[in-house]
Amino acid sequence: MNALPFTIAHALPEIILAVGALLLVLIGAIRGRDSDGPMTELAIGLIGLAILAILLSTKTGTAVIFDGAFVDDPFGRFMKILTLLGALISLFMGQDYMTRAKIDKFEFPILIILSTLGALMLISATGLIALYLGLELMSLALYVIAAFHRDNVKASEAGLKYFVLGALSSGMLLYGASLLYGFAGTVSFAGIAEAVGNKASLGVIFGLVFLMAGLAFKMSTAPFHM
Repeated sequence: MNALPFTIAHALPEIILAVGALLLVLIGAIRGRDSDGPMTELAIGLIGLAILAILLSTKTGTAVIFDGAFVDDPFGRFMKILTLLGALISLFMGQDYMTRAKIDKFEFPILIILSTLGALMLISATGLIALYLGLELMSLALYVIAAFHRDNVKASEAGLKYFVLGALSSGMLLYGASLLYGFAGTVSFAGIAEAVGNKASLGVIFGLVFLMAGLAFKMSTAPFHM
């Protein structure tokens, strides 16, 4: 089996969103206008296309691609559909408010697309590196969305606090990942689970603690929401 078509087939929703986001940035730059215009409708169509790519796919079972960093399985496809539907609802619900608040910039739907792309990567991650890439892509877009209303003091404060908290949690997550790699000898979830099952060392335990603390900060889980 040719590796490239196989990889494209199993990563098609992510490829659609990535290429579509680049095209939307290009369209927005060429139009040279601050207003949203048709960008939200295009973003909705793009997300709908990604959902159709999953629903109409004939793929069954589990496939591991990108040298084992990315998995495509039935549960992952189900979660991706839920994530894409959430993005669609966010665009539908936000369009009216963005118009009323006069902040209907073309960047907003693009940021939603990029955040959704990060979430899809996060769902299919099979190791710490893919996990971090998906998490940061999702988070960086959300930092900007939080502070999107630049003339609003509360929005600017929210964006700044979110960024500082996100930087702290990213540092803890990376430190935990480095400890896990050093003591477990792998970044894959399966390898880490095996290391934990075989009488985990103190370094692996500390790595898991830092990793879980970083993820808890990202998810604003109590008491890390403070």
